Amino acid sequence: MKRREFITLLGGAAVVWPLAAQAQPSPVRPLIGVLSPLSAAAASRNIAALRSALRDLGYVEGRNVTLALRYGDGSAERTPPLARELIALNPDVVIAGASGASAAYNATRTVPIVAIIAEDPVAAGFAQSMAKPSGNVTGTWNLGDNALVGKKLDFFKLAVPGLARVGVMLNPDDPADSVQIPSLTAAARAVGVNIEVIEVHDLANLDAAAAQIMRANVQGLFVGVAPFWFTAREKSRPWWRASSCRRCMAGASSRMRAV
Repeated sequence: MKRREFITLLGGAAVVWPLAAQAQPSPVRPLIGVLSPLSAAAASRNIAALRSALRDLGYVEGRNVTLALRYGDGSAERTPPLARELIALNPDVVIAGASGASAAYNATRTVPIVAIIAEDPVAAGFAQSMAKPSGNVTGTWNLGDNALVGKKLDFFKLAVPGLARVGVMLNPDDPADSVQIPSLTAAARAVGVNIEVIEVHDLANLDAAAAQIMRANVQGLFVGVAPFWFTAREKSRPWWRASSCRRCMAGASSRMRAV
């Protein structure tokens, strides 16, 4: 091909590309961005519930609403670029959980964000006050303050009479878990139980965590809410079945079934 013909061909392509881009159909509005910290498989029930609730309100995906779904696969590091990707779509609202809420808030101060967060929204900077949040974030604070965490330990004591020592498995690298550490310590002191914090940075080290639990001689196990626990729960089940740690929970499990 001659040089002049090649340049002409490129020029023609440059004209066609913008036309092709313009021909792409616009998403049906409203456009709802969903930033889940879980994997697609782990979040499937949540997404199904969201779609069901939208249908109850008269919104059917593809007809009068569009969902833009992004999944963090249990990694807090993945959520910031996914949040920026969603905001670039100019959504009408973003639904985000755990680390996704912070990433979405850092990406926009104008698009409304419905957040499900572990940390205190005022302390985290999402809201000016609980009574008048202002800003572009609303949602649910799912851990609550020390009193609510203490109530969870109270229920644990009801399920396991004589409970004195609880193992707490947390991933301190994830904000959804790390924020619980000071609350659990204060709440345990108020309820009258001792806690043994077992840090799990990688689910490949669950055998080491099991050994630590056995050495701590705990009577119950409190597992964190970091997304990676849910994303990898299928992988962790064989560990649970095989681990001698299950013996430390056998009595607790039987009592919980009776409650």
